[in-house]
Amino acid sequence: MGNICSKSANQPDNFSTPGRTIGATPQNSTATTTPVPKKVTANTPGRTLGGRVEAPSPDDARAAAARAAEERAASASKPGGKLAKQLQDQKKQNSRQLVKEDAEAERRARDADASAEARNYN
Repeated sequence: MGNICSKSANQPDNFSTPGRTIGATPQNSTATTTPVPKKVTANTPGRTLGGRVEAPSPDDARAAAARAAEERAASASKPGGKLAKQLQDQKKQNSRQLVKEDAEAERRARDADASAEARNYN
C-alpha cells in the first residue's frame, strides 16, 4: 500500500506546479530535434534482393517477359485430358446436332416418366 501512495514512484502531475505566462519559456526546455536526413539521389536502378550485382538492362527484362509469354502460350496450347477432349468435341458439333441430341434426351426422359407413372398407377 505504501507504493501506491508514495510520491517518489509516481510520475509528476502536469498541474502540480504553478502555471506560467503565455510568453514565458518552459522550465525544462530539453526538447531535442532529430537531424533532417540528407537527400539521397541515385542515378542507378534499384537491385532485386538476391539478384545479380550488376543492374540488368531493360532489354533483358523485355526478353525475359517475352520468353515467359511464349511459355504460357505453349502450355495453354497443349492438349488437355478427358474433359478438354469432350469440350473440343462439343465445340465441333453444329447446332443441328445439338438440337437433335437435346430432343433425344428429352424423349428418353418423357418415356421414363411415362413408364414410372404406369407402374405407380396399379
